[in-house]
Amino acid sequence: MIVLRIALRELSAALKDRLHGFRILMLCLIFGVASIATIGSLRGAIEAGLNSNGRVFLGGDAEIELSYRRASVQEMDWMSQQSIQKSEIIDFRSMAVASGTSTRLLTQVKAVDNAYPLVGDIVLSGNITLPEALAGQNDTPGAVVAPALLRRLKLNVGDMMQLGAQNFIVMATLLKEPDNFGNFALGPRSIVLAKDLENSGLLAQGTIFSSKYRLKISTGMDLDALQQRFEENWVTAGGKWKDARNASPGAAKAIERLSTFLVLIGLSGLVVGGIGVSAAVRTFIAKKTSNIAVLKTLGATPRQIFWIYALQIIAYTIVAVILGVILGASAPFLAHPFLPESLKAVAKISLYPSALLEALTYGLLAAAIFTIWPLAQTEQIRPANLFRGGTPHRWPATRYILVQGALLSAALWGAVQFSGSLTLTLWLLGGISLALLVLALMAGIFQLALRKAVRSKALQGHLALRAAMSAIASGTERAGPVVMGIGLGLAVLAAVGQIDGNLRHSMTKALPEQAPSFFFLDIQSDQLAEFNQRLSDNEAVRRVETAPMLRGLVTQINGRPAAEVGGDHWVLRGDRGISYAENMPDSTSLTAGEWWPEGYAGKPQISFSAEAADEIGIGLGDSLTLNILGRDITATITSLRDVDFSNAGMGFVILLNAATLQGAPHSHIATVYATEAAEVPILDELGQAFPNVTGIQIREAVLMVSGIVSSIASAASIGAIATLITGLLILIGAAAAGSEQRAYETAILKTLGATRREILISFAMRSSMVGALAATVALGAGLMGGWAVSHFVFESSFKIIWPNAGLIILGGVGATLVTGILFALGPLSQSAAAELRHRD
Repeated sequence: MIVLRIALRELSAALKDRLHGFRILMLCLIFGVASIATIGSLRGAIEAGLNSNGRVFLGGDAEIELSYRRASVQEMDWMSQQSIQKSEIIDFRSMAVASGTSTRLLTQVKAVDNAYPLVGDIVLSGNITLPEALAGQNDTPGAVVAPALLRRLKLNVGDMMQLGAQNFIVMATLLKEPDNFGNFALGPRSIVLAKDLENSGLLAQGTIFSSKYRLKISTGMDLDALQQRFEENWVTAGGKWKDARNASPGAAKAIERLSTFLVLIGLSGLVVGGIGVSAAVRTFIAKKTSNIAVLKTLGATPRQIFWIYALQIIAYTIVAVILGVILGASAPFLAHPFLPESLKAVAKISLYPSALLEALTYGLLAAAIFTIWPLAQTEQIRPANLFRGGTPHRWPATRYILVQGALLSAALWGAVQFSGSLTLTLWLLGGISLALLVLALMAGIFQLALRKAVRSKALQGHLALRAAMSAIASGTERAGPVVMGIGLGLAVLAAVGQIDGNLRHSMTKALPEQAPSFFFLDIQSDQLAEFNQRLSDNEAVRRVETAPMLRGLVTQINGRPAAEVGGDHWVLRGDRGISYAENMPDSTSLTAGEWWPEGYAGKPQISFSAEAADEIGIGLGDSLTLNILGRDITATITSLRDVDFSNAGMGFVILLNAATLQGAPHSHIATVYATEAAEVPILDELGQAFPNVTGIQIREAVLMVSGIVSSIASAASIGAIATLITGLLILIGAAAAGSEQRAYETAILKTLGATRREILISFAMRSSMVGALAATVALGAGLMGGWAVSHFVFESSFKIIWPNAGLIILGGVGATLVTGILFALGPLSQSAAAELRHRD
């Protein structure tokens, strides 16, 4: 009881002193826990929204998707038997042309029937319903388009636009599309009736489109049973199943990965906060040395000493963690009005206990890990040393080291469980640990070097510089915690900046030298010759590549379901672009096997991507079953080749011999390399000559993808900035803890004849040197991290983005310099005589 009584008395005294000395400790924990709780709560809100609104986002209870074809009469009958209502949607890209002009723009077309939408509400501008809008006026069919399409085509509601060879009148703009969450599109949306496209030439055999059949089922029908019947009856049809239980798997997976990444970045902030906690505890113990000495002299045991101060730290920790959880739980409610519209529509803001429990667990573990060591060291100190103002530097007892090891293991296990990714967790936490180790080593080496340099005769007469170097070398400036705290935040921020900059550079700066200007889709076989002739006559065109294009699913590998062999590999995840060739293309480089002979008409053969084959675990002699246009084709891999997608050129993972696919309905694709100035005229000329052909301008597509990358990088940057703010708290805490020492140093320097200007310069120098060290090491760690992610994850080239690097250096030096000067102004204003008398 005596331990608890003393701890409560000291807690009461601290409360009267407004928690002086514990504010930084609590702020570090509050901020770190709140960051993780906020991210987890937003993730929970989005997941709950996806689950509860699955029918709306899907547009029905279930969906069957087919590529390159519409359902047959038998398939339509099957769907009618399984549902109480169905709706057909045809989705494809086309060029929207403003009538009377040559202005054209890529648009994502949704051709619907009268039953659309089965579930959810579509919202249009003006007082008009979807059936009224699509009915059109004066025998001209109507269209509903996204506002962005009207703006860029310079059209108004009531104007005419053309899709393929068909004219449409724009009846309204699309304000809300219920079934479009998580769908990526290269162009703004247009909605028309499918029957109005019959004479457009856009849905000819072989053109690229997908047909989706939404089903509404009766209440109580088992979706599992319905999916099983689909898999039994559609096994050779090439259909893809989706239902309301997982309406947007791509969006859900992207959100899960991003939130996992942000949680792990949040953990790095909590680690930095832990460093701040450790520094605060060390300062607290240093101020309590006389109390500890008295208690030991009066017979208190080492274990009693430990628990007297551990109970106080536990009390502050519990309060801080609870406040952090409350703040994190409240943040999504406060942030909801500012979320992007797409997320605001799906996020179901509420309290999510699992996310809050995750943040609570992380906070308690971080506090325990970073406080045990400095607390346990008090056992090793003799009262005589304590009365002289000594501080513990020896290792704690073995039992405390074992406990700390157990806590670290628990934290790692928890991080893996909460993130769901062992590899990502180990890589990120390993990187954080390595960065902290390097920062600590560099701080130690820097201090050691300064100890030797300060004795140099060259510093004689340079009082300000010598005083600054002495303060760092002796540990007065607390360089270690500051370098690790600020440095880790800057390292994460530097890595994110370099990754973002390199991705942007690879997509934009290097584009004219490597990538084509256009992709053209849906070129019919009877149009190919004229298409090539028009481009060959154009001097601005450097090169044209064409290839036949089909799409198909890899359903089996060596007679087994493809997923059993290759797992969730991207080649097996959905339908893929497939082509055929008679002779080996000039740019093709085989890595194994042989190309089929000219005129080969035997059993189907495949030339497969060497990299993808290695990842899936297949090779020469293995057989693949492909479902193309509802027909199963089994072919043998006879060659492997390099396929390079990095330059945005034409590349197919799967190439078959020509005789296997030549007779199948298909269209052609083309890549066109031209000068930038000629891109718009080429697009206009080919668009007028071939209204059914879709031209995708690579430059615009890259800008769109760049915007997505930018949003992801911005989210990661927010996490990195949170880590940096925690580092700034450590910096402030270290500066505040050293204020008494600064006052004493100031008094000594004034006594030795130093002016206020020289003393202020000395303080500025020491702060700048610590900041420069932290920023330089952090930049090195950030560059290494950025290179690793660029090289191993994105498989792209890496170059240093110097503006980002310069901001890291300026930020580190600026933060420490401003803080150092602010905390030096107080000691400078004090009387030297009064300070020295106080010390005596």
